Amino acid sequence: MAVGAKREVVAADTAIQLKSELRKRARWGEGVVEFFLFFCGAVSILTTVGIVFTLGEEAWLFFQLDEVTLTDFFFTTQWQPAIGKFGVWALLNATLMVTLIAMLVALPLGLAAAVFLSEYASPWLRSVLKPVLEVLAGIPTVVYGYFALTFMTPSLRLLFGDNTVQIFNVASAGIVVGILILPLVSSMSEDALSAVPDALRQAAYGLGATKLETAIKVVLPAAVSGIAAAFIIAISRALGETMVVAIAAGAGPNFTFNPFESAETMTGHIVRISGGDLSYNSIDYNSLFAIGLLLFLLTLGLNIISRYVVNYFREEYE
Repeated sequence: MAVGAKREVVAADTAIQLKSELRKRARWGEGVVEFFLFFCGAVSILTTVGIVFTLGEEAWLFFQLDEVTLTDFFFTTQWQPAIGKFGVWALLNATLMVTLIAMLVALPLGLAAAVFLSEYASPWLRSVLKPVLEVLAGIPTVVYGYFALTFMTPSLRLLFGDNTVQIFNVASAGIVVGILILPLVSSMSEDALSAVPDALRQAAYGLGATKLETAIKVVLPAAVSGIAAAFIIAISRALGETMVVAIAAGAGPNFTFNPFESAETMTGHIVRISGGDLSYNSIDYNSLFAIGLLLFLLTLGLNIISRYVVNYFREEYE
């Protein structure tokens, strides 16, 4: 009995000693890192709140004016606030046209590049081509703007005729915006394709599928959530592009569905008007915030849709 009691005492002392050794120790370095991360997150959130508050406050002043109505803002097509024309569709339509053309360029090319890098390229070739492709994302957008004006527009005029294609036009701006967001689409799509387990590929090969059939019928459906998120984020990027459309698309609101005519997008209009001498609380000044708020809501809606699409199509593999 005495030996057994002694063993129990020794075991209890050992457990107490191990518990004290395993107890969380205060490390000032981890506390500093944790505070820094919290500070960065708080700054990001407060910055977003500040932007929304500023846009909302100034846009509210715009819609409080007697001559401005929501009906005119959303259901008319002439935008000239100085003379009482508040149809935002003149700007919104051009923005959507540029985005649509950009998507027609970027989505198929970006997805094709992603499939090649993920399924066909060797590791060495992928390590070379992917950084080269992503170099496009580092080129200043003003360079893209002048590329659209000095190369893409003359090419379109040579192809379709000078009388058909205006010097400033939506088509050239949309094509170049598509080239601009191409690295975003290809990189995110390639990451989604590479995340698909290799066991699915091997199973398809074992059933006799070719590499193309495996890529199209197995890998792409398995990565559809990531690819869809890449597409939606690219659309948001195209909606918010500024310098390319400000330089190449045109400098005047024009409600048209002809991509070869000049038209001003929302971001291009903000750049042009804010570059002049605007007095505070004037109708032109407040109208910029109304346009900015609408653009923010469009981007926010796309981001919400992106999260829904990712969660809906997400597949988890063990």
